[in-house]
This record gives sequence, structure tokens and C-alpha cells, in this order.
Amino acid sequence: FQPLHTLRNAEKELLPGFHQFEWQPALKNVCSSWDVGIIDGLSGWTTSVDDVPADTIARRFRYDVALVSALKDLEEDIMEGLRERGLDDIMCTSGFTVVVKESCDGMGDVSEKHGTGPAVPEKAVRFSFTIMSISIRVEGEDDGITIFQEQKPNSELSCRPLCLMFVDESDHETLTAILGPVVAERKAMLESRLIVSIGGLLRSFRFLFRGTGYDEKMVREMEGLEASGSTYICTLCDSTRAEASQNMVLHSITRSHDENLERYEIWRKNPFSESADELRDRVKGVSAKPFMETQPTLDALHCDIGNATEFYKIFQDEIGEVYQRSNPSREERRRWRSALDKQLRKQLKLKPVMRMNGNYARRLMTREAVDVVCELVPSEERREALQRLMELYLQMKPVWRSTCPSRDCPDQLCRYSYNSQQFADLLSTTFKYRYDGKITNYLHKTLAHVPEIVERDGSIGAWASEGNESGNKLFRRFRKMNARQSKMFELEDVLK
Repeated sequence: FQPLHTLRNAEKELLPGFHQFEWQPALKNVCSSWDVGIIDGLSGWTTSVDDVPADTIARRFRYDVALVSALKDLEEDIMEGLRERGLDDIMCTSGFTVVVKESCDGMGDVSEKHGTGPAVPEKAVRFSFTIMSISIRVEGEDDGITIFQEQKPNSELSCRPLCLMFVDESDHETLTAILGPVVAERKAMLESRLIVSIGGLLRSFRFLFRGTGYDEKMVREMEGLEASGSTYICTLCDSTRAEASQNMVLHSITRSHDENLERYEIWRKNPFSESADELRDRVKGVSAKPFMETQPTLDALHCDIGNATEFYKIFQDEIGEVYQRSNPSREERRRWRSALDKQLRKQLKLKPVMRMNGNYARRLMTREAVDVVCELVPSEERREALQRLMELYLQMKPVWRSTCPSRDCPDQLCRYSYNSQQFADLLSTTFKYRYDGKITNYLHKTLAHVPEIVERDGSIGAWASEGNESGNKLFRRFRKMNARQSKMFELEDVLK
């Protein structure tokens, strides 16, 4: 219970805009002053005569200022890392590389709940970043030496908010208007070195940005792809839904930001004067301008949720023995669903949810859950198939969930391709009624792309969006309880 001015002063040191730094060469189109705190999210957005001013409230930190603040927070860890590696900190003043994970996620209804007026549809979007690792390149060494590695990359504690805005994530124009300056700053930083004092000496850092903390909807929006119901099922390869259901396992990552940009230009110009269908097939569903570079990966949290939703539907179909009949009525489906919900609630204390969430997905995808469901499945043969399906899934899951699969689950990692092939065989034979010409987006990615991503990045789980999702929870909380009751202040308080 300090007096307000002491708290204010303490707060200043922790917030971006307190520490001095410079860029060499100076950042293009970014002001060189370093003492910049919270700015209006629309600043840096120049309106032309025709532009309607964006009707929204947004607050953010300048990207470089926020990164400096994050590095200063890690000052002790950096010095400790140098000591542990036996490096002389006086010699190590340049050659540092910082890898940054970026996350961005829309939040549904964040409108005020109390009061008797109509509920206004108020949505928010949060953009945040996490410093994943810091390494140093020493003379005579080919590889960089890692001196800091984030141990909990999915904790809200390591996930730093950069920009908060009251925008619907589907409102592409406003979203890109606000994130435009962020993208420009990020691009400028790639071509420059940050000089900042760490451990009493000026040191130089370069940054690598990896946009992996996005769910599929956001990736498609940022990369100019059609929405997730598209026949082009995947954000990593060019497969169509029909192809992905025929060949479930053998695909490799082909899409990239640069290729998407090229395809957009073809879509825009139609150089071969093709029909709409031919053109769409040529550009594989790229029909808007890619706006921000994302890393082609798979979001572990939404993968869990997507696959659990799919299993929930399989459970429902198996209770109703859909494999024996075609086109059951809506009424019958509803009956099977309520039988499934009743059973899960009675045996596993799992309350039915409107939309599948992470916690429900984790509880549903267990041996216990499948055993409980099997009590409602009449045929012994189908029960065994369901249990086998879940068994294979549980073998595969740790590979994309764990922060470091080669350390945490090496056996499952080695067997992943084999297991996914077995899983696909089971789907295309026993469960053919569900996978004839169709398959869900995340199931395709789970079966086809996981080993390749792990080989490239070393992990999928560590790069997921969970830290940002947990931060969403805090956002709601602060917005309800701790923010001064004015929209302008509110975002600033929450951003702090």
C-alpha cells in the first residue's frame, strides 16, 4: 500500500519507454526517440482523402521500445547465461540473436455484463510477443551458443502484450490498418541492429520474428487465403479437401509468404486470361493480399480442439451406428448427442459445452473417455476400433504438444509417421463413412505435417498460441475489475 506517486515511479521502470537505446542503422520510418510509452494504436496510420477514419479504440507500445523493455527484464538471465557457458561478458558485446514468437488472437464478447441495456457486440484483438531464445555467435564457432531459452513459452507470464484493440478479427480492413504500422516497424528492425546496455556494457542484438501464435482463421486472414471452409484445406500445402482425404499422410509443406504474394499478383492480374475456376486453381485459393508474414506451422492448442471436436462427432456417429445406414435424421442425431453428453456427464463429470474449449478437449481425448463412450456402442468390433483409434491418437499427441519432443517423448517422435499411417488406414477403412472425400483441416495437418515441422523447428508445442490465449483471460479480468471506467483509460491500464 504505497502512495500513488511511488507506485507510478516504480511502474515507469517496468514499462516500455524507460530504457535508452539506439538502432544502427537508424530504423526507416520510425522515430528515433526511445522514451515512448503507450501510443494510440491508430498513430502511424496516414489517412488519405477517401479513408474513413477507423471507428475503433486501440492502444499499443512501439514495437522496438517494447522489445528493449523485454530484454532489460531478461538482463540477469542473459548475464547468467554468459557465465554458465564460460564466456567472458566483456568480450561478448555483439553477435546476439533474439528469436521472438508473435501471437495474435481475437476475443469474442468483451462487452460490459452489468447494466440492463442491450448487450453490444464488442470484440477485441490482442497482439503480443514472447522472447523465445537469445543466442550469441562467437568467433571461430559456426553455430550460435544459446544463452537464454524460455522455459515456459506458453505461460501468460512470458507473453508480453504489444497492442490491444477493440476490433472484430473478421474486420480485415480495420485490423490491417492498426497492425500496418506494427508490420512496418517489424520489417525495419530486420535490417538493423539494436544497441542497448546489458550488464553495464553496450551490446548489439539482431531480431528474428516468427509469427506462429495464430489460429488457422488468423493465419488465413494474414496470408490472404480463403476462409477455413475452402476446398483448399491447408495453410501449409496446396492440397484440396478431396485429395487430403484420399491421401491422408503424404504431403509436404509448400506454401510460404513470398509464394502467397506471387500468387496474389497472379490472381489480381490474371495474366493467362483464365476463367475464375481455372485462376483459382492456379493460385490455390490465395485471393487477398498477404499482409503479415506468418511461419507455416500448426497451432497445437487449436489442433487439440479441432481433433477433439472431430472425435466427439465420431463418438456420436458410433453410438447411432451410422456406418450401417445413410442419412440419419436430425432428430436421431440429437438423440445420440444427448445420450453421449449424459454419459460423459454421469461418468466423467464432463458438462456439455457450447463450443469446444481446450480443457474439455483434453478431458475428452483420454482412454477413460473412450471406455465410457464404448459402453453405449453396441458392436464389440466397433468398440475395439474406437479404442485403437484413441490409442494411436494418444501416441501421436505428445509430439505436437510437448515443448521439446526429442527430449520429452523421443519414442513417440520416432514412431509418429508409422502411427499416423496406421491412424489414416483406420479412418479410410473402418470409419470410411466419415472420410469419404472429406476431412477436417486440423486432422489433415496432424496426419500429414507434424514430423516435417518438428524436424524444421524442433517443436510445435513451444510455438503455440496458448500464452496469448491465457492473456486473453487476464484481459477480461482486468477490464472488468481493475481498469478505470473509461474506454480510453481501460486499454492503457490493461496494456500495462
